[in-house]
Amino acid sequence: MLKLLAPEKANWEYVQYMEGLLPKNHGHEASEISGARSLLDSLVSASAPWAIVTSGTIPLVTGWLKALSLPTPPDHLIVTAESVEIGKPDPACYRLGRERLGVQEDAKKVLVLEDSPAGIKAGKEAGCLVLGLVTSHTLEQVQEAKPDWIVKDLESVRLVKSENGKVTLEIRDAHVARQS
Repeated sequence: MLKLLAPEKANWEYVQYMEGLLPKNHGHEASEISGARSLLDSLVSASAPWAIVTSGTIPLVTGWLKALSLPTPPDHLIVTAESVEIGKPDPACYRLGRERLGVQEDAKKVLVLEDSPAGIKAGKEAGCLVLGLVTSHTLEQVQEAKPDWIVKDLESVRLVKSENGKVTLEIRDAHVARQS
């Protein structure tokens, strides 16, 4: 949009600066998705592999994680807007996330947790399994993107086991069954 409306501001420095202000100025108003802290804490405790793939910039994602005191994966496991040329729904971001996790061969071994239709489509196009969350969009919008499962939030997701880099999750209270 900046390229169209204000081309002089369509650069990473400006975008990073502006996005970095959001968590600084509004972090006190934010709250994590219900169940996110518990799930992340269990993944970290089990040394389970996980990554963040976001359309936001580095200052935005790291700012929100800091403001909410949420766990942060290693830097190489954070894929941001700066990491890819085209954002979601293009699947490049999730392909890069898979590559950084070391799972290039079998994309179906990766579960994407997404709350946006564009992100759900990107995850599916990258060949991953996708759990759609009804947090920022309506159930109908999430359903239209065709994730494998849909849940209200992350209260429905629990780590069952983490072994040899493989994670088993339990998904409860899904809105729809997996569709092939």
